[in-house]
Amino acid sequence: MNSGRSFKNNNSTYGDRERQEHLGLSKFYPKYRLILDISVGLRTRQEADTLIAKTASHSSNIPFFVSDRLSLYTGALLETFGHKITCPWSEERGRPKNPVVIPDENLKYAQVVKVREGNHLMQVIHRAVFGQNIDPHTISTSLIERQNLTYRQENNRVSRKTIGFSKKIEWLSHQMTLYCTYFNFCRLHRGLTIDNGCDVRDKQSPALAAGIIDHVWSVHELFSKKIFKTSTN
Repeated sequence: MNSGRSFKNNNSTYGDRERQEHLGLSKFYPKYRLILDISVGLRTRQEADTLIAKTASHSSNIPFFVSDRLSLYTGALLETFGHKITCPWSEERGRPKNPVVIPDENLKYAQVVKVREGNHLMQVIHRAVFGQNIDPHTISTSLIERQNLTYRQENNRVSRKTIGFSKKIEWLSHQMTLYCTYFNFCRLHRGLTIDNGCDVRDKQSPALAAGIIDHVWSVHELFSKKIFKTSTN
């Protein structure tokens, strides 16, 4: 299962110093609390396309996507996992019909829509957008929402109403990449524990739980490790 959600920060200023809202889009594997990808930029379709394309390149099959009601994801998923169908030529008068983009038959995407009146949450709707036979109990963004809180608690760059915000998107992107790498490889997670055989449960990092590494890395090891690329397919 692959959940996607955005986090916002209204503190940042970019370019001509005008106050703008920036958006971080993140992809998250709930089972291992593993941050798969993150894209930092303005709230645009281009950023969503970039994130979905990166996620697709890291998986051999199409994962199950769950997000909030942000409309950017629908178009981005069709851009990556959609198929363009050309309508057959008709002898009727007028212009021919435009091609139609349909989702891949294996694509499953659902949204958690929260209906509010003022500051009060009135209703939560679980809505399937693409795909069939989606279990409503699997449509949830609670873990990625908790991850967003962790971002704000541990990373001053994305905290609300702070003087520690980034003034350039480029450096915010670099800093978020560093933080997410530390989170995956070095940070022990209380939700990922295993029994060590002595009636004590040891905490794991997300990368260790996912089998990417064989031990929890130290910060020194993170910065001194030789980097090389491997296929995830």
